[in-house]
Amino acid sequence: MAKKTALYEIHKELGAKLVEFAGYEMPIQYSGIIEEHKKVRTSVGVFDVSHMGEFLISGENAESFLNYVTINNVAGMSVGQAQYNAMCYEDGGMIDDLLIYKFEDHYLMVVNAANLDKDWNWLEEHTTDGVSLEDVSDSTTLIAVQGPNSRKLMQKLTDADLSKIKFYHFIEGKVDGVPATIARTGYTGELGFELYVDNQYATQVWNAIFSAGEEFDVLPVGLGARDTLRLEAGFCLYGNDIDKTTNPLEAGLGWITKLDKGDFIGKDALLKAKENGLNRRLVGFELQERGIPRHGYSITKDGEEIGEVTSGSQSPMLGEGIGMGYVKWEYRKPGEEIAIKVRNKEIPAKIVKPPFHKKD
Repeated sequence: MAKKTALYEIHKELGAKLVEFAGYEMPIQYSGIIEEHKKVRTSVGVFDVSHMGEFLISGENAESFLNYVTINNVAGMSVGQAQYNAMCYEDGGMIDDLLIYKFEDHYLMVVNAANLDKDWNWLEEHTTDGVSLEDVSDSTTLIAVQGPNSRKLMQKLTDADLSKIKFYHFIEGKVDGVPATIARTGYTGELGFELYVDNQYATQVWNAIFSAGEEFDVLPVGLGARDTLRLEAGFCLYGNDIDKTTNPLEAGLGWITKLDKGDFIGKDALLKAKENGLNRRLVGFELQERGIPRHGYSITKDGEEIGEVTSGSQSPMLGEGIGMGYVKWEYRKPGEEIAIKVRNKEIPAKIVKPPFHKKD
């Protein structure tokens, strides 16, 4: 039986199209994916992403533990900072990509919904003395407010000065009088805030956001537009662009892979992969003719298969087919002319450096 978030009844009232996703009944769309997508790009949209997993990690050895189980350097973080990070298996394959928030006396790890149990079990398996783990996923509501008008909207609901929260930072404050963690860690490529509140306040905070957002013509946004937005921004999706068969170096995540820090799980395999040279690379591409690239489609060069599409869609803002996929290492450079096999037809495409949607 699928779980329901604390906002499930609201989604039903709003006429959302609900589907099972990562064990939850989640809204895929309300008024329509393209309308919702464009609203986030031009004004402001609101997402219920409470299906994500939240783990609290505390204790005197919490920092060294996190540094050992993740690939980025947690030791360099300051209180109020958020970090994009990932966990790998011993062979360098990715368990999950995730966020870590550093609080005064603990860390918050936010993981992908579909990987929640797997991630929790992995952390428990590797836990040591001086480390406490707590899974607060089922009691936490996560609401994302994204778009150019998100700060103006949210500022009406809090005394905290939101202009002082830098990208990938957060504060603890109040939203509509309710205790909340207010973070600037969105998944759309736009200005935005993610709000962590206790389930008991979910409906109050959601309704307050929509009351405050009337002047901006705010819309609720489902997981369908969340996917097209993250693709336009060039962000990876676990299960599509990264998984246990991909390592972070070939996925273009070398910037979060700190091979010069102390020992961590997967380090030896990643050092070896770097030494031996990578065979493939995750790239972005744009179709040069009409067509929609989809996950699993072949990427070709002069009729020869050189890779596979991992994510693809029609870009609502550009009006053309865009996507990401792995190609043989020698074809990775922007400007490289390739083709995507769409229903046995090879459609010309060009490798480009994401993000696809560039703001003025």
